[in-house]
Amino acid sequence: MGGTEGVRAAGPAKPFIPPAPTPREKPVGRLELIRIIYRNPLELWGEPSYNEPWVEVDWMGMHTIIANDPGLIRHVLVDNAKNYRMAAVRQRILRPILRDGLLTAEGEVWKRSRKAMAPVFTPRHIHGFAEAMLERSEAFAERYETPGLVTDVARDMTLLTYDILAATLFSGEIAGEPGQFAKEIDNLFETMGRVDPLDLLGAPDWLPRFTQIRGRRSLAFFRKIVADTVAMRKARMEKGDHVPNDFLTLLLKTEGPEGLTRAEIEDNIITFIGAGHETTARALGWTLYLLAKAPQEREIVETEIDAFMRKGPVSPHEWLENLPLTRAAFEEAMRLYPPAPSINREAVEDDRYRDLKIEKGSTVLAMPWTIHRHRLHWKDPDAFIPARFHPENRGQIDRFQYLPFGAGPRVCIGASFALQEAVIALAVLLSRYRFDTVSQTKPWPVQKLTTQPQGGLPMKVTSRR
Repeated sequence: MGGTEGVRAAGPAKPFIPPAPTPREKPVGRLELIRIIYRNPLELWGEPSYNEPWVEVDWMGMHTIIANDPGLIRHVLVDNAKNYRMAAVRQRILRPILRDGLLTAEGEVWKRSRKAMAPVFTPRHIHGFAEAMLERSEAFAERYETPGLVTDVARDMTLLTYDILAATLFSGEIAGEPGQFAKEIDNLFETMGRVDPLDLLGAPDWLPRFTQIRGRRSLAFFRKIVADTVAMRKARMEKGDHVPNDFLTLLLKTEGPEGLTRAEIEDNIITFIGAGHETTARALGWTLYLLAKAPQEREIVETEIDAFMRKGPVSPHEWLENLPLTRAAFEEAMRLYPPAPSINREAVEDDRYRDLKIEKGSTVLAMPWTIHRHRLHWKDPDAFIPARFHPENRGQIDRFQYLPFGAGPRVCIGASFALQEAVIALAVLLSRYRFDTVSQTKPWPVQKLTTQPQGGLPMKVTSRR
């Protein structure tokens, strides 16, 4: 397998081991299982999940395979992807929020949406977003000028990525107020973003879920934002006004019998406003936290950024090319705290991989959380070692042992967008400021659709100038 043989953190200091649940030594009972999955699924996984290529278990009458072998993951997500659909439990959580957005749509609806959005995420278009990403990051950084400021960096990164998303994909024309947006998305993920106990018990769909009832107000808030945003842009287009050729305009141009319905357009906008920016925000917050706890690694990144920023104006493609160590720190943060910690599939027909029989209806979990910390694939898997992703070491990592953006036909369409956004944001913030933990900084990773820091990330921000 790939891995990090021979890779060490810079200098003699031991690498930082960030907080994470200790693998369980024995299985839990039915009621305890439901409680853990509702509270924090990351605390469920036992030692075999971090040491074996795959684990077979029966939960609530469902046969489940936890896939940690890169070959098995490739088989399910790529080689025989046609035999696997989105798992029912995952869809019960996400579809009430995203409906027929790109993350939850299947079949012809998914194909139409993917085709409609592909032109926005070509390298040429993504490079064209660099200037707006830089401008929004620089404007956002001004809020940190207050001496001795202590702020929740997790919440801040939600606001920053919202600003960038609004400026790039929607040309600054999203209805609503960003502060309220951050508050409502936290509530939405706290409620509808959790597995409901009734889903685990196999209750019929018509029975109301408590988690969904609690999240209805926040979901209505997002639906109104989207409806208002679409209405504003559509009115301008119908009047013949000049409108930006952005993500929103492109989607609206696809509306019609051969393209997307208005409902599908709104679902995809919700997907990108809600889930699309949230994943990058969480990864940015975790990166700043990890660098604060690993001063030697932070110094490596700061040195690279300082040298690059002194060069002055750069062309869009230069960010990722010239900041490989900054990118490596971000990618290592996504390894330890994958924004999307689980990928769920369900077998349509019987299948086989080597000596593993996968029966029809079985759930296959390709868990970035366990794969990224697996003892068979990584040296010092629990440690923060950005050097794993330095250019000279990247080739040792198997494509299917590192899955921050998924893989196969349903790989995240915005992966390159997110990487460029993250590197630019980190370059701006870390060139100006130093982020340090305080006594209240005691994050605990919790899965609520994304891997979130329970208690936030309160950090002290000081000027480096």
